[in-house]
Amino acid sequence: MLKTVGIAATGLLAGCPSQGSSESNTASVDTEAATDQVTAAETDDSGESSVSVGPMTAVATEWNVYRARLYDAVALGRAGAPGAGASVAQSVFARFEGASGEYGAHEQLESTSESAYEGFEDALGAVQSSLSEGDVSGAASAADEASGHLQTAQQAAAGQQATRVLDLLLLGSRASNAAMAGSLGAYEGAAAIAEETVTAFEDALVYSQIEEADAESYEAFENALAGIGSAAGNEDTSGVTEQARAALDATVSGAYALVQEASVAGAGHLATMQARGWDAAALASAGGPGQAYAHTVTLNSYRARVADADWLAANDATDAASTAVENVFAHFEGANAHDALEEADGEAYEAFEGGLEDLSSAIGNGNADGIDSATETVDTNLVAGIEALVGGEDARAALESAFFRARIADARELYRLGDADSAATIVSDVFARFEENELGFHETMEHESEDLYHRFEEEHLTSLQSAYENNDSEAVATHHDGVQQALLDFEAALSTAVASGAEADYMIGRAFDAAGLAALSETDRAATVIQDTFAHFESGAAGFHEALEEADEETYESFESTLTDVRSAAEDGGDVTAAATAFNDEAIAAAYAIAGSAGGNGEAAAAIVQDVFATFEEARVHEMLEEADHDAYENFEAALSDYSKGLTNGDGNPTVLADATRTGQFAVVGAVDSAPSGSRGHSSEESEDTESSLSGGPNVVEGVPEDADHVVDMEAVAFAPEELTVSVGDTVAWKHVGGEAHSVTAIEEDLPEDATYWASGGFESESAAREGWENGEGAVQSGQSYVHTFEAAGEHAYVCIPHEAAGMAGTVVVEE
Repeated sequence: MLKTVGIAATGLLAGCPSQGSSESNTASVDTEAATDQVTAAETDDSGESSVSVGPMTAVATEWNVYRARLYDAVALGRAGAPGAGASVAQSVFARFEGASGEYGAHEQLESTSESAYEGFEDALGAVQSSLSEGDVSGAASAADEASGHLQTAQQAAAGQQATRVLDLLLLGSRASNAAMAGSLGAYEGAAAIAEETVTAFEDALVYSQIEEADAESYEAFENALAGIGSAAGNEDTSGVTEQARAALDATVSGAYALVQEASVAGAGHLATMQARGWDAAALASAGGPGQAYAHTVTLNSYRARVADADWLAANDATDAASTAVENVFAHFEGANAHDALEEADGEAYEAFEGGLEDLSSAIGNGNADGIDSATETVDTNLVAGIEALVGGEDARAALESAFFRARIADARELYRLGDADSAATIVSDVFARFEENELGFHETMEHESEDLYHRFEEEHLTSLQSAYENNDSEAVATHHDGVQQALLDFEAALSTAVASGAEADYMIGRAFDAAGLAALSETDRAATVIQDTFAHFESGAAGFHEALEEADEETYESFESTLTDVRSAAEDGGDVTAAATAFNDEAIAAAYAIAGSAGGNGEAAAAIVQDVFATFEEARVHEMLEEADHDAYENFEAALSDYSKGLTNGDGNPTVLADATRTGQFAVVGAVDSAPSGSRGHSSEESEDTESSLSGGPNVVEGVPEDADHVVDMEAVAFAPEELTVSVGDTVAWKHVGGEAHSVTAIEEDLPEDATYWASGGFESESAAREGWENGEGAVQSGQSYVHTFEAAGEHAYVCIPHEAAGMAGTVVVEE
C-alpha cells in the first residue's frame, strides 16, 4: 500500500517532501496519527486506497489554499516585492489562527498531526521573516517545508488519491503566479516561477500518475509552462497571462482524470478558485502606488515636524527646535523613503537635505529670516518629492489634508499659549495653499463634495482666521472643530488605505506637538493632546484603527503602546521627544503595513477575479455546487461579483470570497453542514466569538434594572456623564451603548477611606480587577449593564481598563 499512497513510504514515515522549488527537505510528522488514518482507509483490488468523501476531504482542500498562498508570498518576492510577500505570509498566519470550528483548518491540522501543525507554523514564520529581510531563496525553502507539512496532513486526512489531485492543482496555482509577476512587469520573476514549477512537477509523485491518467493534460501543462518562459522572455504580459491560464486549466482537467470521485476534483477546483481570489489580493497589494504612498506618508510627516521647529524657535525653545530638525534628518537617513525620494527626484532630494542643514544653522544662529527661508525650502521640496512618488489625486490630497490638520492644530496650541497673531498667520498660510491647489487638494475636495468644500473653506476656514485675529475664543473653538471635522470627513470619503496614511501623519504631528509643549513646560497640555489623540484613534480615525488592526496586529499593539508612552512621559516628567520619536517609528510602520495590503493594481487584480468567474460558469464544478446546495452556489457567485467590484474601487475584501468558497468546497463533498461559519478576526461573527470569550461577573446584567436610580452610558471611549452626583444608597447602572467591551474599575487609592472596593467582575482590589481583565473577566458587553449601589460618601474615581489610555475615566460623587 505504501508504494501507492501518493507519498513515498519514507515520506510518510519520516516526513513528506513537498513539491519544492529549492533544496529537498523533510518534515517531521506525527507518524502514529498519520499511519493510523492512512491504514484505516479501504483499499481496492489494485492496492489503491479508495476515496472516502466527507468533511475531512473539504478540510484537505482548504489546506491546499494555504499551500498555494505560501507560493503567492514567494512569487511576490520573485517579482521584486518581498515586503508585499511578507504581508501575504502574515495574512496566511492570521487566517490560519482564526480558522475556527470543528472542521476548521487550524483545529484539524493540530488534531491530525501535532508535529505537522507545529512544523507548518514554524516554517510559515520563516517565510515571513525571510521575505521581510529580502531573502527570497530562504523564503522559497521555508515555503517548501510548510507545504510539505500540509501535504502530509492531507494524506492522513483524505487519502492518497485526493492528495495527488490536490498536488496537481497546487502546481496549477503556482504556475498562475507567473501571471501576477507579469502584471507587475517582473518578467524575470515570471520566468523563474515557471522554471520552479517545472522542477516541482518533475519531482512530484503525481508526475508519472498524470502522464498515465491523462496524457493530453500532462502535455498541455508542460507546454504551457514552456510558453510562460517564452512569453516572459519577450516581455509579453498578455502572453504570460494566457499561458499561465492554460497551465491552470490543464491541471484542472487532469484532476478529474486522476480520481473516480468527481466531487473531490470539484472541491479541489473551488479551492483553486479561492486561491486565485487571494492572488488578486496579493497583486492588489504589490508595488504600485501602495508602497510609494507609504514613502510619501513619511515625507509628509517631515513637513509638520519642520513646521514645529519653526514655531518652537519663535517661542525661544531653541534647543527643542534644533533637536526637532536633527531628528528629522536622522530619521530620513534610515527611512525607506530616503532611497525612494533620491530615485524619484534627485533634485528634490538634494534640496530637501540642504534645506534641513540650512534650517539647523539658522536656528543655531537665531536667524528668524533664515529659519523661514529654510523651512520653505524644505517644504517645497518635500511637496515636489510627494508629487514625484505618487500620481493618484486622492493620495496627494489626503496627504495635504493631513498636513492642514496638523497645522491647524499647531495654530490652536499657539493661541492657547497667547500667540493669536501666529495662529492667524498659520491659518492664512493654509488658506493660501488651498487656493493654490497645492497637491491638487482644492480641486479634489471640490470634486468629492461641493458641500464639504464649502463647509471647509467658506463656513469654517475663513471664519477661523477672523476668530484668531479678533481673539474670539468661542468662535475659535467652533471653527477649529469645524475645519478639523471637514478635513476628517474628506479623508473618510477616500479609500481606507489612503485615509489611514493621512491619519498616521496627523497623529505623528500631534505626538511631536506634545513634545514641543513639554519643552515649553506645558506638560499638562502635552498629556491632554495625547489623550485626545488616543481617543481619536479609538473612535476610528477614518478607518485607520480597524485597518491597522487587520493589517498587522503586532504593529497595532506597538502603535497604541508607544502612543500611551508619550502621554506617560508627559505626565511623569520623562523624555517626551524620545517617546514621540518611538511612536513616530510605529506610525510609519503602520502606514507601510496598511499600504502593503492595499497597493495600486486594482484593475489587474479585478481581472483575476473576473477570470475566475468566467471559468466557474463553464466548469464542471458549477453544476456540482448548484445541485449540492443552491444557497452556497448563490453566495459564491455574489461574493465573486462583489469582490471584483471592490477591487476595482480599491476596497475589495478577499475574506468574504474565501469564506463563501470554503462553504462551497464543503457543499460539493456533501458536508455543507460541517463548513466553518467564518474566520475569527475577519468575519461578521468576530465580535460574537470575541465577546463569548469574555465574562462579566457579579452585578453585570442584561439591560438596565428598573430600580436603577442613575444611568451612565458607556460610549466608545467615554463615560457619559463623566461626573455623576448621587446620594448614599443610590444605585447606578453603567450601560454599554457603543464600542468594544468595557470595564468599570474603581481606582483603589482614590476611594473614600470607608468604601468597599467595587468593579465589574466583583473583584476585591484594583490589581485583581486588572489581572481579571487580562483573563477576560469583568467585561460589560453590548446590551449589558454593570450595577453598583453606593454606601460610602465621597468621590469615587474609576476607569475603563481597555480604554484608559484614551481617557475613558469617570467620577461618582456620593453625597450624604
